[in-house]
Order: sequence, then C-alpha cells, then structure tokens
Amino acid sequence: MKYCLLLAFLFQFLSCKEAPKGLEESSTANKIKSEVAIKYAKGFTIEKLDSGITLIKISSPWPNAETSFTYALVPKEKAAFITLNKDEYDAIITVPVENIVVTSTTHIPALEALEVENSLIGFPDTKYISSEKTRALITNGHVKELGNNESINTELLLTLKPDLVIGFSIDSQNKTYNTIQRANIPVVYNGDWTEETPLGKAEWIKFFGPFFGLEKKADVIFKSIETSYNSAKSLAQKATSTPTVLSGAIYKDVWYVPGGKSWAAQFISDAKAHYIYKDTKETGSLSLSWENVLEKGKNADFWIAPDAFTSYSKMQESSAHYQQFDAFNRKNIYSFAATTGATGGLLYYELAPSRPDLVLKDLIHIFHPEILPDYEPFFFKPLK
Repeated sequence: MKYCLLLAFLFQFLSCKEAPKGLEESSTANKIKSEVAIKYAKGFTIEKLDSGITLIKISSPWPNAETSFTYALVPKEKAAFITLNKDEYDAIITVPVENIVVTSTTHIPALEALEVENSLIGFPDTKYISSEKTRALITNGHVKELGNNESINTELLLTLKPDLVIGFSIDSQNKTYNTIQRANIPVVYNGDWTEETPLGKAEWIKFFGPFFGLEKKADVIFKSIETSYNSAKSLAQKATSTPTVLSGAIYKDVWYVPGGKSWAAQFISDAKAHYIYKDTKETGSLSLSWENVLEKGKNADFWIAPDAFTSYSKMQESSAHYQQFDAFNRKNIYSFAATTGATGGLLYYELAPSRPDLVLKDLIHIFHPEILPDYEPFFFKPLK
C-alpha cells in the first residue's frame, strides 16, 4: 500500500512539474509582459512576452502596404525549451544574431551606433555605402558585394549563411526574398523609409536593438538624438525672422519638390522657416511645372536641396529658368550633394534618417546664422 501511495505521489508530482513546461512551449500561453515605448515611429511595435520571446510587428514595410508582418525573436538559451507554431509568425529568429545581411544604406548607421557593424557580412550595391567604418570592412573583404537590391545574388548570399536578412522593398513583389526564405534564412522587413517625421525615422534604431540583445543601448542612443533634436528646435524658435524656403529642381521638364507633410518639410518648419508648399498634403513629393514653382518661389529667401547640383554654373547649364529665382541670384542655395563618401555615395541618404538632429542644426545655421554662429554644417553646404 505504501509503495502504491508513493508511486501515485511521484506520478502526481512529476505531472505538476511537467505542466508549466508544456505551457511555456505553447505560443498561445505566452502573455504580453511589456511593450517597448515607441514615441514617434508609426511603422513598428515591439512586445516582450513572459516567456522571454520578443515580438516585432511591422505595419508599414512599404507605402500603402495591405499586410503586416510579425517576427518572433527567441533567446538562444531558451530556444531548446520553446516551441512556436511557425504558421503564426512570418519568421522566427534565434537571438542574438551574429552574422547578418542588410539591404539599405539607412541600416548601416544603426549597426555602427550599436557597435555591431562587424556582424555585417553582405550588402547589395556596396558602392553606395559612405561610412568609413563599413567601407573598411568592404575593402578587407569582410562585407561581400551581393549585386543590387532588385536582383540580389542569392547564390552568393546562401553560401554566406547569414542568421538574418534585413529586407528593403517598395512592394510585396520581391521574389528574391522568397528564395532566401525557402533556404531557411529569415527575412525581416524594415520600413524606416516610410516614416513621415524626422524622429520617426530615427526611432527605428529600436527595431535593430532586439536582434543583438541591445534594446537598452538602442533606447539610450535614440533618447540622445531626440534630446539633441528637440533642443535645436527650441533654440530655433528664438529667431526673430521666418525666411521663406524653396526646394527641389527640374528633371525632364518636371519640378519635384517635397510635399507639405513630408519629413523634409518638417525639418524646414522645425528650423523656423516657411516652406512655400507647406500647405500641401502629400507625404512624398509633388510633381510641378517650373511656372508653378516660379510663381510661388521666385522671391523665396533660400533654396535647399536642388537635386544633385553642387554649383551655380551646372544649374545654369541645366536650365535657364533657374536664373529667374532670387535665391539663385543672391547665392542662397544649399545642397547636401557635395557631402559624399569615398565611392561617391551621398552621406545624406545614408545617415540623415538616423541623425535628424544634424540635419536640423544645418538648416538652423543656414536660415538663422545668429542662432548657431560657430556651428560647422554637416550635410548642407553652399553651392560653389
């Protein structure tokens, strides 16, 4: 009888001990423990589960996306004890990752800020990367050239066997990523470029943090950028003038300018200047005739980002219409096109989304030189 009671007790005890493990392994038993604070970005969220799993949800992988993506990040030390239903997630990634491939130059500054640039082993179109740190990795062969983003060299990528590919796509029709996923290499979409505000773009550094176990570091980095940006914005409000600003240039008889709700327009507003197309509702660009722009911008005080022009002579050669604008005649045009990397890549396209505070300070210095008299512009330089 004692023997039977002992067996019954042991059976009940072991059953009770096994139950929690079964619950932990079930994805349906995972409850949200906390959410990472995302203050400005609209395109992603991060949730922490009781089990230690991190869920990253991407709602804006590209403009007007009709689908969202959910990625489960499982800590390596728990991977053997957690079983997830693969049908519930677009990718399951064991973290921290050690080797990755990224596909946009805007991803490079985040890796460098987190000090994990050595994890990068492949990139399409490496010639566009401007950062000195990452260019050194390319030169010594650590980062492999993978063709171009539209047709990545999947054969080479598969031989690299990265733990993760951070994807960039303009729509859902990217067959290359499907090929990579079929080889059991997870692809995670990054939509930083779809954000409409300067700080919204910069906050995507928090997207990268969890893949390397560096969530706290990513948060500290972003808070520093946020503080720098908002301090500069507050300083600009002390200016006693509000100059008018023109932007863009003619390309094949069409003048492209930033929309009034774009991140470029937000910079001008935060620098306490009046953008001549501020009242338009577009978040991207506007396509206009040069007559329309002349009517609104002939008397503008400043002209910024005139496409890829770096000199007045080149602008004049391109179109005689430019000479009709006051900013052209007064030599008040500023461009980021002259700030390039070793292979000619424009540093603005790579770094500006991650460092909006530098862009804002550049513009404040241009529009209100008395506010930041000793500041050395980083991106925007006067045309030659």
